[in-house]
Amino acid sequence: MAIPFIDLQAQRARLGPSLEDAILKVVRSGAFVMGPEITLLEAELARFGHADHALTCGSGTEALLLPLMAWGVGPGDAIFCPSFTFAATAEVAPLIGATPVFVDIDPVTLNMDPMSLEAAIASVVAKGELKPKVIIAVDLFGQPADYPAISTIARRHGLKLIADSAQGFGGTLGGEHPIHWADVTATSFYPAKPLGAYGDGGAVLSKDARLHDVMISVRVHGQAVKSDAEHEAFEHDPRYLNMRVGMNARMDTIQAAILLEKLKIFEDEIVARNRVAARYAEGLAGAAVTPRVIDGGLSVWAQYTIEVDRRDAMVAHLRSREVPTAVFYPIPIHRQKPYAAYPTAPGGLPVTEAKAARVLSLPMHPYLTQADQDAVIAAIRSFA
Repeated sequence: MAIPFIDLQAQRARLGPSLEDAILKVVRSGAFVMGPEITLLEAELARFGHADHALTCGSGTEALLLPLMAWGVGPGDAIFCPSFTFAATAEVAPLIGATPVFVDIDPVTLNMDPMSLEAAIASVVAKGELKPKVIIAVDLFGQPADYPAISTIARRHGLKLIADSAQGFGGTLGGEHPIHWADVTATSFYPAKPLGAYGDGGAVLSKDARLHDVMISVRVHGQAVKSDAEHEAFEHDPRYLNMRVGMNARMDTIQAAILLEKLKIFEDEIVARNRVAARYAEGLAGAAVTPRVIDGGLSVWAQYTIEVDRRDAMVAHLRSREVPTAVFYPIPIHRQKPYAAYPTAPGGLPVTEAKAARVLSLPMHPYLTQADQDAVIAAIRSFA
């Protein structure tokens, strides 16, 4: 039997009838949109992520868009982000008329390089064509970015900071979640994520009550919210008083019910993921460059990503041994046609381009058996 890259069915078997009962409860209630499970999930996400507020939405991309729209970011504004990430991180900038400015990555953690970020901001300021506005730091493959350094830069330049934790929700640095440093944390509940739904979903964690209120409005077509009521008299349904341009970014209630059940075992799964990662590191020593987590960091290991020479030959070899792999971001965003004209940090992105040709992700999930993991390790070592 082939080794699963991600085994969602093992998790489903563990959750058992409680998961099915939660889904059926929503079906029987008929509250398919913005049902009570939404409010419950938002409270639990805020508690887990050490945030004052949490707002659910329909996807991780919407989780990035909501704060940008609430802040009024748009044409003439620069949003600094890595190029070695999924397209959603960058695409939210042109979607609102802003300009992505691509930053290089640290060669060890593969997350945003603070020195490259500083240089990119200085370059934009010197040219005077764009106004630096927002930094989006990505928690790539599950580990937190260098938020102490990045937040210091953000404060020095008066920029907003978004932690893109689509892959890293639950990861910490020095025991703190990214919201400790960032203005907001955005995450995704795509099924393959460490905390995944059975469809698309996302959430925004924040500390600012006014921002949270405006994002509630943006989530539902710019409807009037509590803070708007201080200035407007409207006796009808607030959904029909539109205070700003918004969108439809609601999470389905069924997804909230599923996530509430999965959140109950999430911390245990993070422990299991770290146990799997430790076995990989020990078993692959000398056969590949294994990932290194930032000092003081706890990764949720959305992926276990190694670096190898002759990457494509390794992929073919592992396929012949029935070991599934994934190559994430083989073409960095700044080299793809829709984004090629946007600016990069001075000197380009040499680390990004080098790593894109070397990285390879292996099967990783909390339920990976030792036998399957040993088979993966043996197959890699036989190639080396």
